[in-house]
Amino acid sequence: MTEIAALPGSTRAHKTLPGFESPAVGFDSPFEMLEACHERVQRTLKLLVRLQAHVQTHGCDEQARQAAQDVMRYFDLAAPLHHEDEELHVFPAVLAAGDGALASAVKQLIQQHREMEMHWGALRKVLENIMSCEAPSLTPFGALQADAVAAYVALYDAHIRLEEDVVYPAAGSFLDLVKKNSMGVDMKIRRGAKVLDNEQLGDRYGL
Repeated sequence: MTEIAALPGSTRAHKTLPGFESPAVGFDSPFEMLEACHERVQRTLKLLVRLQAHVQTHGCDEQARQAAQDVMRYFDLAAPLHHEDEELHVFPAVLAAGDGALASAVKQLIQQHREMEMHWGALRKVLENIMSCEAPSLTPFGALQADAVAAYVALYDAHIRLEEDVVYPAAGSFLDLVKKNSMGVDMKIRRGAKVLDNEQLGDRYGL
């Protein structure tokens, strides 16, 4: 039987941006921070997939509602900030180099950001249904919604590979130390300039 371990309380002790709790790297290493964000994206996507499987068996129970809340919190807050990091700092640096193949890769990534936004809009409605659902027997994932989850995960997987294999290394070589430091400072400021300790997202679940 698939289970989701209950969260230690329905509210968090402190409100930090999801995906930025106790990072292994700091904002003084912005590209390492971006890759750490990717790891958190992938963990949250896995949580979404496990949530989908859970509600098929258990419906919209309390554990499902808590997991849905965490997934929504990440993709509502942290994921858009991550995309902004890239569109403000990484992509312009690559485009400025004037390399046709790299420019094509950046344009593909920007288009994927827009596609992710559309996919997330549809998936968010499903998660809202889980959070507002009172009947444990109800399941909000039909065939179309299940396909949307699979498409969202596949899109992110391809997106992350292109960034880490091609675009991040190029941008890192084009930006000098001063610009990288400025990038890190901007990333930190847009997140509220303060990072607090918290539990890793998804580690509380036994999905």
